Amino acid sequence: MTLGRLGVWYGTDKLNGGQLADFVGTVEGLGYSALWYPESRGYESLSLAGYLLSKSSKLMIGSSIANIYARDPYTARRGMVSLNDLYGGRFILGLGVSHIPMVEGLRGHRYDKPIPAMRAYLEGIHKDLPAADEAPVVVAALGPKMLELSAAKSRGAVPYNVTPRHTAKAAAILGPSKWLAVEQKVTLESDPAKARALGRKELARYLLLPNYCNNWLRDGFTEADLADGGSDRFIDAMVLWGDAATIRKGLRAHFEAGATHVCLQPVHADNDFAARDRMLKELADT
Repeated sequence: MTLGRLGVWYGTDKLNGGQLADFVGTVEGLGYSALWYPESRGYESLSLAGYLLSKSSKLMIGSSIANIYARDPYTARRGMVSLNDLYGGRFILGLGVSHIPMVEGLRGHRYDKPIPAMRAYLEGIHKDLPAADEAPVVVAALGPKMLELSAAKSRGAVPYNVTPRHTAKAAAILGPSKWLAVEQKVTLESDPAKARALGRKELARYLLLPNYCNNWLRDGFTEADLADGGSDRFIDAMVLWGDAATIRKGLRAHFEAGATHVCLQPVHADNDFAARDRMLKELADT
């Protein structure tokens, strides 16, 4: 299984079945190698993967991420194997420990310590798989210990909400043989006020989650950067904005830092799917 240079990350809960099919066609038609999607309160992760795979012929589909508290390792393993058997080896199982509100508040489970929980889950995923096969499993790793676990027990990492500075640290921990697929938000908007307003709206929910905030503090941001919707410095780092050339420069910074794959997340006004598709078209040759 080969993961190409560029992919797309998108919140699929915004779309109905027909819109999802059209979007898959757009992403595949523009030459992106993979489409990554989250698991939230909408579509169930592996069911959605099957639908997206059925609407494409060569596009790789990756969960980013499937919550380890949503299904046991046996079910996740069988789902991963089944999807790859049925759709030509095009599914990547991205896993994450999620966040306390989504685990304890939404699902009613107990949120365990992230590293032991993920280690046990990965061991369960790989149980009974052929030893010679490297399963297409990646981990949503942010901190050093989770990155180390990703290197030891999976194909690599899919960090979300990160900067090239984090990418460089992650690449050093993972080593050259692992995938490092990073998500980067982008918006083709040259007005600073409009671009930052879109960025603050997109990032608002993540600023409430300790996992992300702790990683941003490790990455050199301050408490003040994360307060009141985020400082301009923080927003500009998390959402690349401007013309296509400016955004391409920011994307290349991830590759120069060691990323093997960058997935673009287009940030746009609600339901402005034309702006989304325009961004993907202009940035497809990065």
